[in-house]
Order: sequence, then structure tokens, then C-alpha cells
Amino acid sequence: MEYRIMGKTGLQLSVLSYGSWVTFAKQIDDGHSDRLMSLAYENGVNFFDNAEVYSKGESEKMMGRVLKSKNWERSSYVVSSKVFFGWHGGEDNKPNQKGLSRKHIVEACDEALQRLQVDYLDLFFCHRPDKLTPIEEVVWTMNHLIQRGKILYWGTSEWSAAEIMEAHMVARDLRLIGPAMEQPQYNMFERQKMEVDYYTIFKNIGMGTTIWSPLASGLLTGKYNDGVPEGSRLGLEGFEWLKDRTLSDNRLGRVKELGNVAGDLGTSLATLSIAWCIHNPNVTTAILGATKEEQLKENLKALDIVPKLTDEVMERIDQIMGTKPKMPQW
Repeated sequence: MEYRIMGKTGLQLSVLSYGSWVTFAKQIDDGHSDRLMSLAYENGVNFFDNAEVYSKGESEKMMGRVLKSKNWERSSYVVSSKVFFGWHGGEDNKPNQKGLSRKHIVEACDEALQRLQVDYLDLFFCHRPDKLTPIEEVVWTMNHLIQRGKILYWGTSEWSAAEIMEAHMVARDLRLIGPAMEQPQYNMFERQKMEVDYYTIFKNIGMGTTIWSPLASGLLTGKYNDGVPEGSRLGLEGFEWLKDRTLSDNRLGRVKELGNVAGDLGTSLATLSIAWCIHNPNVTTAILGATKEEQLKENLKALDIVPKLTDEVMERIDQIMGTKPKMPQW
């Protein structure tokens, strides 16, 4: 396993990590999650990602039961949660059970600690920006949680570059601790934020990234080339929005052509796609979401493929995908 420094923190994260979105408490049970987390840990994965909203809190409960039963040294792994959507989900939330008010952030942190059965969160993300709460309030609250020892680092997820920079400026002016990491979507279809929008932040401020959906919700595995398999992520009830956003004839055509590149490299399309993500040095870790042990084992082979991604191979991929963003001309 390779480990990368998260921004300027000194914290080392495995370049491949394991997350629970969609899978825990929806597609897999305690036995499956135990085996998958154990397999990941045994292969050097040290970061496990979660959030209050995943399966309405049941995902964190499931991960907490696994962590409790494994009795791993607490210093050997990193665990996260995220705050914004609330664990009730949607309209079931009361007014103060969502967002980034001090009340919800503090209460969400305490609830995540209880569900995950840990004394502190290594990483705590603001799952989305909150237009109703001033950035100053968010920065003060996260600094307060750090001082109380409830979290070690705080960050953002799907924030704009301007919002992240505002948080850093507020933290600097108030002599508080600013955000250390961002969790954006990053894959061969979604490149704008990681490759353009955050460029000056990486260069001038420093920021870790825990990227999600390296396989574009499974599209980049090729399993949807001939339809939606029963039991797959895009076939789950309640995830129709994800299916509509992910699948299109244009995208499927590019995925099929990309399969030829994977074949030439002697690997699977999924492994190539993950390797492509971690080829970017600004990716601290790519979060995997495998539901089967054989899938996870295949995903972990991505480390062996990165050295094969020569300039020529990367250019071939860019030509097939047609998604490489352009840097603005100043």
C-alpha cells in the first residue's frame, strides 16, 4: 500500500480507502461489511469513510459494530463522518436537524461518535456548503470541536474553490484552524474541480482530498454496458436520480472503447479507472465502495497499474473520454 500526506497536516492516508455510501445497511449486512473492512485493513487500507446521512445513520452503526469487534488499535486507522443532511433524511428532518448551524454540527458529531463507537473522529466533513450559515460560524464550531478533542481535522465536501478559500481567510483572520481536506467527486467523467477549480488551492494553500466515486457509480466498471444488473447500485429503489444522472448512450459508448485500453494493459476496466484517479498527485486517497470481496481485491490491484499509465496511455484515455477540462487563460 502507498500512503500519502493529507495536504499539509502530516497525516498519512492509504491511497486507496474504503467507504460505506449506498453499500452499508442497503446492499450488505454485518457479516459482509466485517469481511470487506478486514480485507481492506489487512491490505494496508487505514481510512474508512462514512456520513450521518448514509442509510439514515445505520451505515455508521454498522461500521461501528465492525470496528468494535475487530479491536484494532485506534491509532492504526482513520475514520470520518460528515454533517449537513441530517440522519433522518429529506423532509423528515426538523429545522435544526440539518445544515451547518453550531447546534447541528455539535449534535451531529456527538451522534456520529455514538454510532461509530469511537471517542473521536479523525476527519469531520461539512457535507455541503450551507447558504444559511455564515462561514465564521462554521469555522468557529469546527475549531471548538478540535479543542474539545472530538475531532482532529475538519474539511469540506463538494464546496466551491471560493467557499474553501473564504473558510481559510476567516480562519486566518480569527487565528482558528481552517479546513484541511475536501471530498469531491473525481473520475474520468468528473474532472473540473480537481484539475482546474482547486488548482490554486493545491498550489498556494495545500489541501488533502478524499475523492469519491472513482468508478462513476459503477459505470466505469463496464457492468452497465448491456443494461442495469439486478441488485446493482443504479438498480436500487430510491437511487433513480443517480441512474438518470449516470447512464447515457454517449457515456456507455466511451466506456466500451475504454475497455480496449484496459485490455491492452492486461487489467480490468475498474482497476484502470481507479489507477487513473490516483495517478493524480493531488488525490490523497480514492474511496472504494466494493460490495464483494473479489471486487475489492481487484480494486486494490490499481496500485500495480499506475506505473503503466505513461503519457501516451493518458493521452489515449483523454482522446476517448473527451472530458479533459481546459485551464483558463489569464
